[in-house]
Amino acid sequence: QVQVVESGGGLVQAGGSLRLSCEVSARTFRIFTGTWYRRAPGKEREFVTSIDWESGRTSYTDSVKGRFTISRDNANTTLYLQMNSLKPEDTADYYCNARAGPFVHGTWLPDFYWGRGTRVTVSL
Repeated sequence: QVQVVESGGGLVQAGGSLRLSCEVSARTFRIFTGTWYRRAPGKEREFVTSIDWESGRTSYTDSVKGRFTISRDNANTTLYLQMNSLKPEDTADYYCNARAGPFVHGTWLPDFYWGRGTRVTVSL
């Protein structure tokens, strides 16, 4: 019903930039929120940033404010994460999460859908 596929990860030097993409295939579903999480080696998964799909309102974890920018393309139901001034501590697997759901009997029924992740490695 909903497929979430990330792309754009890779190896970059500190100070460089990467742009992650997340394609959300949700034909008859409404997308409510798009969120990026990451899991660094040996650490727990953490929230990075999210966006309200309708309003465009965003939120960021403190460690990426001013460096990362989340955006979405409504027409193509694609979520993006522009990452600038990358640091070695940004090295992690980055996961896209979409909260989406169908309209059934007069009610939206959203659920959470995850991608498999894309790896970002930042070298010194």
